[in-house]
Amino acid sequence: MIPGERIGRFQVLSELGAGGMGRLLRARDPRLGREVAIKLVAERLAQSPEHLARFEREARAASALNHPNIVTIYEIGEHEGFPFLAMELVDGESLRSVLSEEERPVGRVVALAAELAEGLAAAHEAGIVHRDLKPENIMVTRRGGVKILDFGLAKLVSRPLEAEHTTAEAEIATRSGSVVGTVGYMSPEQARGLGVDHRSDQFAFGTILYEMLTGERPFRGATPLDTLSAILHHEPEDPSRRNPRIPGALGAIVRRCLAKAPEARWATTRELARALAAVRDEVDRSGGGRAAPVFGRLRSGRGRAAALAAAVLLLAGARGSSGCSGIGPPRERRGRPPPPCAASPSSPSAT
Repeated sequence: MIPGERIGRFQVLSELGAGGMGRLLRARDPRLGREVAIKLVAERLAQSPEHLARFEREARAASALNHPNIVTIYEIGEHEGFPFLAMELVDGESLRSVLSEEERPVGRVVALAAELAEGLAAAHEAGIVHRDLKPENIMVTRRGGVKILDFGLAKLVSRPLEAEHTTAEAEIATRSGSVVGTVGYMSPEQARGLGVDHRSDQFAFGTILYEMLTGERPFRGATPLDTLSAILHHEPEDPSRRNPRIPGALGAIVRRCLAKAPEARWATTRELARALAAVRDEVDRSGGGRAAPVFGRLRSGRGRAAALAAAVLLLAGARGSSGCSGIGPPRERRGRPPPPCAASPSSPSAT
């Protein structure tokens, strides 16, 4: 696309990125006088009914949600035979990028987690399960807020907050080890191809929170199948033992989210959000994190191209690989640089 060209009523300003799933453009809506992000499906995928169905699922699921912690979908349309989404342009960076920062006060982590839980609770109350929650699908804005994006694997449940009894779409392809979703953040029932509900997202949430607190995912393996085996059979080390700065109540929340059996997790994600809000308020009262450096200080010079780094990664089919461990406590990282994140041209992610 050339700057100045139009996609529907939107005027293209620049390209934010491209990948296996398509292109991401920055554009202007002249009618409302605001900038938006345009997600344009790749030509090879425009002929695929499966990918077009996923694209439409993302649009329908996300457009049904109206919450400050969920990226807003403005419009779905078609340009020269290619479907596109017009969505909120977020000024910030992905949680994966933020995890590479050295400083990580517990108070800030809890604040981010509480916002993430609020957005997730709103989706679940609308009967929508994300099914692919991971750091690449979470944006941290420059004001410190949280936005959930990419509901492309979302599936409307028959009734809000109740489990599906049909076979999940998350089926393991045993020949390639690939799955629909991201192995490192997948719940045990999703890994088995069983019915999924809001509690599967809670498991992924617990995995993300564990990584935010300790710098490593709770379940890792040399291969995707090894990681799945760890999810199904291994118990992770208590995060409070990994990082003594973690309040006991927060460690208990993580452990409950990571319970193998769905019924051992939270009956509703709203209860989870309330529990996190209580921990956040207690940490605030005790002064935890107030004097510490701000978590995830955003690096300068990135501009709006980095603002949708998470979405670009998703378009490229980025992996939440076992080799990308994020950050650990400062004393553990001294003299040891973080491993690079690996991206895969295939979609969806496999590790």
